[in-house]
Amino acid sequence: MSRLCRSSVLLALALMSGCDMLGIESAQLVAERKEAESKAVGGACRHAGRALEDCFVLNRKAEKAAVFAGWREMNDYMRENKIEEVAPQQGTGTQMAANPAVKPAAEVAEPKAEAPAKTAKTGKHES
Repeated sequence: MSRLCRSSVLLALALMSGCDMLGIESAQLVAERKEAESKAVGGACRHAGRALEDCFVLNRKAEKAAVFAGWREMNDYMRENKIEEVAPQQGTGTQMAANPAVKPAAEVAEPKAEAPAKTAKTGKHES
């Protein structure tokens, strides 16, 4: 091999090894990031008191196995530390509006106000 050919091959290898520095992600990094995000989604769903099935419906792009793993880890953590669920404070969002079977946590958590108690009658009959 000539020196020029050898040096160009070495230069190409050096540039390809530096792809991470250029912001180009490998397939492995993309998969790891997606799994970590899906796990975080599962943990957040459990912390918000959402059922696992609701979490799957609301986050269709997330990996189900990772969502379940995150949900289960958060469930164990919350049981060990006696942490209560936190109801979301934001609106229902567009995903929930598209699926009427999923109720917002605000509707589930807040009991409906009862009608005011009737006052005792004074003995007079109304006609």
